[in-house]
Amino acid sequence: MSEHFDVLIVGAGISGIGAAYHLKQQCPDRSFAVLEAMESFGGTWLMHTYPGVRSDSDLYTFGYRFKPWLGPPIATAQEILDYMGEVIEENDLAAHIRYRHKIVSASFSRASNRWTLEVAKTDSGEKTTITCTFLWMCQGYYRHAEGYTPDWPGLGDYKGQVVHPQTWPKDIDLKNKEVLVIGSGATTATVVPAIAGDCKHVTVLQRSPTYFIPGRNINELVETLRQIGVDETWIHEIARKKILFDQAEFTRRSFEEPEAVKQELLAGVRMFLGPDYDMTHFTPRYRPWRQRIAFVPDGDLFQGITAGKATMVTDEIDHFTPQGVRLKSGRELAADVVITATGFQLSVLGDIPFSVDGKPVDWADTVTYRGMMFTGVPNMVWIFGYFRASWTLRVDLVCDFVCRLLNHMKATGTQRVEVVLPDDQKAPPMPWIDPENFNPGYLMRSIQALPKRGVGHEWQHTQDYWREKNELPAIDLEEAVFLYG
Repeated sequence: MSEHFDVLIVGAGISGIGAAYHLKQQCPDRSFAVLEAMESFGGTWLMHTYPGVRSDSDLYTFGYRFKPWLGPPIATAQEILDYMGEVIEENDLAAHIRYRHKIVSASFSRASNRWTLEVAKTDSGEKTTITCTFLWMCQGYYRHAEGYTPDWPGLGDYKGQVVHPQTWPKDIDLKNKEVLVIGSGATTATVVPAIAGDCKHVTVLQRSPTYFIPGRNINELVETLRQIGVDETWIHEIARKKILFDQAEFTRRSFEEPEAVKQELLAGVRMFLGPDYDMTHFTPRYRPWRQRIAFVPDGDLFQGITAGKATMVTDEIDHFTPQGVRLKSGRELAADVVITATGFQLSVLGDIPFSVDGKPVDWADTVTYRGMMFTGVPNMVWIFGYFRASWTLRVDLVCDFVCRLLNHMKATGTQRVEVVLPDDQKAPPMPWIDPENFNPGYLMRSIQALPKRGVGHEWQHTQDYWREKNELPAIDLEEAVFLYG
């Protein structure tokens, strides 16, 4: 016997908990469960345990719109977990979440208008079957089991310890060690300040620099509003609006005035490093916003450099040696421990085998409707957030859409919905996202496995919150792209 739910939510991370909240609030008559493969909620914030792990988005916009954030703008993983735990407790969501439930396969039948999920309990290995009418994928977009480490020549010859931040060992000892951190993104900017005090020295090796925004980990507008006694709900809303206004302007200027924005970003870093520092280590070859820009609270990464605890090296790896790394310049970097902060592996829909009417789904053959529904795959929505704004902003928007869609289907007595690509959109489909506008390594390595985008913006994940915040609530659920059954 299998259990049946109206809705199954896959994943108990920031997206899945948001989906559960909105579903309970907006569709209170629907039965639902949340399936989570890990032992608790939190997703990214539960899995990542490397030193200093923190958000690279402000929590006034990364937090949910319905729950005010009371802490500092940049938060630790534990602070985010505490916040999510409060959402679960305050809204009685715990009874709906099933931990250690890993989906083995998912198949949809148009004859029955049901999804059938084969599920394995990770603690016992027991297999079970669960069915649902609607499947809500909130499992994130990278592979939790392993991070991305390039296949460098000679890596097997290295005699020291190699660690990826995504699978940080609990028993690692960095005290008085020469540590080499490979990578230049937000993870590096987080790990280095957290470990520099214990290590003998930290060397950061980057192939190319990254843009950073240093600043105080405080929102002065929020502090002022608190001082004058404004209610926290209002403070949360005002802070979100101000931050989003500033982000929209920054994004616009990144495209229209890229050189001016570049110089402003470099000036912010130079304030911490001083006028004599070699800024080539922080001067990327690309214009701002072609890759994500990380906020560095209180400039802690740069303070470590000026204190002599960390050194930047911009070069490429030729090969590993038993003692460390030989660079293409001929220089050798010796290290007791190498930390590969080199990114993650993209996971498309959780790496779950999907089928519709017995035919396997190849996501690369589908076209996305607004980055959340896919041609040929009924009764399913995927939450995929923003790159240039906080992920959770899109969680709230997509949740509103899904709940409105579910209520519309109930009102019209329909059991199935899928999206159909109009004839005028059937030009050769394009990659999920335009690499000229955004091209991080994890996307470029796996973009061939992602769904395609069409010509019109409604057949794309535009990454434009400022447009979608108006468009998604205004979607006409009776427009021709929706096929009901």
